[in-house]
Amino acid sequence: MSLKIVWLSVGFLGQACFFMRFLVQWIVSEKKEESFIPVVFWYFSLGGAMLLLSYAIWRKDPVFIIGQSFGFVVYIRNLILINRKKNTIKSVSE
Repeated sequence: MSLKIVWLSVGFLGQACFFMRFLVQWIVSEKKEESFIPVVFWYFSLGGAMLLLSYAIWRKDPVFIIGQSFGFVVYIRNLILINRKKNTIKSVSE
């Protein structure tokens, strides 16, 4: 298998992660009958960003690199905020 095929696979897998985040968010929102962003949305976002950032670096595409780098920071920050809230709720209930 050529290196190009491997990297194209990484790029497509990253895109699949981004698709999955929207699919999961849509399904959960439909079940709750309101707009809702589940935690797994952020994990799919982070995974997609990591894969797409890797692909962008391989492609040496500065526009793509900057775009994915910023998203990466946002996704990590959201997971930190969610975890902090979960820990606060847990310590209050104990």
